[in-house]
Amino acid sequence: MTDETSKQAQQTVLSERLAELKKHKAFIVGVAILVFWVFSAIFGKLIARYDQDFMDYEAINSAPSLKYWFGTDSNGRDVYSRVIVGSRIIIVISFLATLLGAFLGASLGLAAGYLKGKFDMILMRILEAISAIPVIIIALLAVAAIGRSSSIITILIIGFIFTPNVARTVRAAVLGESELEYVAAAKLRTEKTAHILFREVLPNVLPTLIVEFTVRLGYAIFAVATL
Repeated sequence: MTDETSKQAQQTVLSERLAELKKHKAFIVGVAILVFWVFSAIFGKLIARYDQDFMDYEAINSAPSLKYWFGTDSNGRDVYSRVIVGSRIIIVISFLATLLGAFLGASLGLAAGYLKGKFDMILMRILEAISAIPVIIIALLAVAAIGRSSSIITILIIGFIFTPNVARTVRAAVLGESELEYVAAAKLRTEKTAHILFREVLPNVLPTLIVEFTVRLGYAIFAVATL
């Protein structure tokens, strides 16, 4: 199998798996929700009904209404406008944190699923111990231990917390891929392990990683908002 044939085979498999993803309604709905919030983060001030800092002292703590869709806060500010405009910083931090977790988790999952043996067993036990603790608890404990919460610290904490779950998902996908012919062909060509993992195996588990990324992004938004 030549390099060109191998690449064509990988592209075919990737296209087929992406086509399968498009058939899942949950995936389509998730992408639609994500697109909405990304749009809000970019054009928030254009679709917000009021200035996020405008105070209506005659409508303090008012219930949702036609004027204030999400009601107002204790200062009379429109909650809907503040949610839309405030989504930008939350989306940015959440995306970067999820991207970090996906990168670390994918790297560990690829290595564990491909190398197997004692490395796989020890690594998975460590990651399972970390993932057994709820995300918010770990995040709050980390912030309390550090003593302050900044954007960079939040990104690092959430990225670290998401790593185990991403790694386990990717590992499960890699275990099946590592037994296929294209991996054996790469080994016969004496390709380096890094090349096999990131150029041969990763493209074929990418749909799984994309789904995991979108799921973790939702959790990241919740975690960032909580912190």
